[in-house]
Amino acid sequence: MTLSRIFFISTVLVALLLSNPASANRTEQDIVYYGFDPDIVTNYVTSGRRSLGYIRVTVELMVADRRFLNDIEYHEPQILNTIIRVFNQQHEDRIKSLTGREEIRQTVLHELQAVLKRETGQDMIQDVIFTKYLYQ
Repeated sequence: MTLSRIFFISTVLVALLLSNPASANRTEQDIVYYGFDPDIVTNYVTSGRRSLGYIRVTVELMVADRRFLNDIEYHEPQILNTIIRVFNQQHEDRIKSLTGREEIRQTVLHELQAVLKRETGQDMIQDVIFTKYLYQ
């Protein structure tokens, strides 16, 4: 291999590394997770019993960008109210099934996205994750 050929190949490689179109078009977002402390404990509707069931859940929000954390903290009472309201409306069979749990998670996600869009005008939450899910 000649010296001119080695120089040509190394120049092309450096040019490709420096002008990577994927990294040029990508905007850097710093996805962060926001959790609530203590766990959320609330009631749900039981079928045919006089007592209410209760659920204890740990919720983590996947926030689209670190710059949204101040807004999430500011609206935390409204976020918690929305999560609790969704759980209070659920029936026992939905709480206790795996598919019901996923449906509840999706409902919480959509409700939170709507509330925060209305309050801030921005899409802040990408996902909702239940890291603890206990019911009785």
